[in-house]
Amino acid sequence: MLKKSILVENKSSITTKNLQLVIKNDYRESTIPIEDIGFVIIDNPEVYISITTLNLLIENNCAVVICSKSHLPNGLFLNLNSHHIQQALFKHQINASTPLKKQLWQQTVIEKITNQGLLLEKITRNKNKFDYLASKVLSGDTSNMEGVAANFYWKSFFKEDFKRERFGQYPNNFLNYGYAILRAATARALSGSGLLNTLGIHHKSKYNAFALADDIMEPFRPLVDEAVYTLMEHYDAQELNTEIKSVLLQILTRTVYFKDEKSPLMVALQKTASSLQQCFTGEIKKIKYPKLWN
Repeated sequence: MLKKSILVENKSSITTKNLQLVIKNDYRESTIPIEDIGFVIIDNPEVYISITTLNLLIENNCAVVICSKSHLPNGLFLNLNSHHIQQALFKHQINASTPLKKQLWQQTVIEKITNQGLLLEKITRNKNKFDYLASKVLSGDTSNMEGVAANFYWKSFFKEDFKRERFGQYPNNFLNYGYAILRAATARALSGSGLLNTLGIHHKSKYNAFALADDIMEPFRPLVDEAVYTLMEHYDAQELNTEIKSVLLQILTRTVYFKDEKSPLMVALQKTASSLQQCFTGEIKKIKYPKLWN
């Protein structure tokens, strides 16, 4: 089921009544069934949300995202008890062998590089060598083809001189917002599949609570890049505003394609997370990533 994403930017109170989320501010009062909500993004320091409401949202596997004063997602609340055999799945994930994790990372990097190449072809209308780079990815990506591809990708992506930086200038702020939303959506899907976001297959920083989400979101990043590229063509604004954030949130409803079906990204992430769970339990050997373009 496709869930709604709620962006709260005005000073508001968020409470619940009869299993409805009630958002009240100086302009209006809105109610939405909690079961219909997948994400609540709070982007105002004067928003009040009751603990009862927060718990109810999380119990319904809704991801609650808190933004910083720079309007970028800064914190994430997730359900930690969203799967009926979660403890057993945690054990499979914790005991996953190094060769298995290297193979899963190889698959992930191949998908990412392939998608980067496809997007570049769409934008530049020129063939590139990303298929070749993808074919050279080894188990664990020990030859760092991800880095080689990224270097060429960012040099070719934008017309003007651009340096991809976490805290860099425009359009890095647009990219960072989109990636943060994608990260939250990926973390929600993984949590819903009974997996522990802290334990990645490649990312291993002891300070990173969402290492697995950072791994699995990699092949989906070009969807954010495409959205930002389109925004730059149609908007002069270089600061995040309500309209631009709303456009970036729509990435979650963007259609992607599996072999025999198509689905919104939010649903596709759940299918990908479920396939990763099956890889950890030994039922299958390959993560089910969708095609981003048909």
